[in-house]
Amino acid sequence: MVKTTISKTRYIEGIGRRKEVVARVRLFKGTGRFLINNQKAENYFSDVIKSKEILNMPFVMTANVDKFDVFVKVYGGGKNAQVDAIILGLGRALLKMDETLKPTLRKNGFLTRDPRQKERKKPGLKGARKAPQWSKR
Repeated sequence: MVKTTISKTRYIEGIGRRKEVVARVRLFKGTGRFLINNQKAENYFSDVIKSKEILNMPFVMTANVDKFDVFVKVYGGGKNAQVDAIILGLGRALLKMDETLKPTLRKNGFLTRDPRQKERKKPGLKGARKAPQWSKR
């Protein structure tokens, strides 16, 4: 039941990962600005459908809409994996801010890391599992 207060200059950080993506999310007290790699979220994820609404879901579920400025540094992977990593980082940062939000964040899946990774290529195969065509003669 620890509530952490943050000032205008201090922030709370959460790290989110998915596949090869790492997202460092920082929450500041503010008015709802959302910058990803120094770009507005709607510009950064212009090709991903409804990503802005998805990114706001942790705030909507915890009744913290427009209370924080969010600054994200994200690298690696594709856009969809980046969205998933940012959401995990947001969930972890909100949890650090207020432990009482844990049941809500857990129930909605904002604290669960997706452990699936790309399987490595094996020798003698074309990929992780695909084998060359077999010929009897």
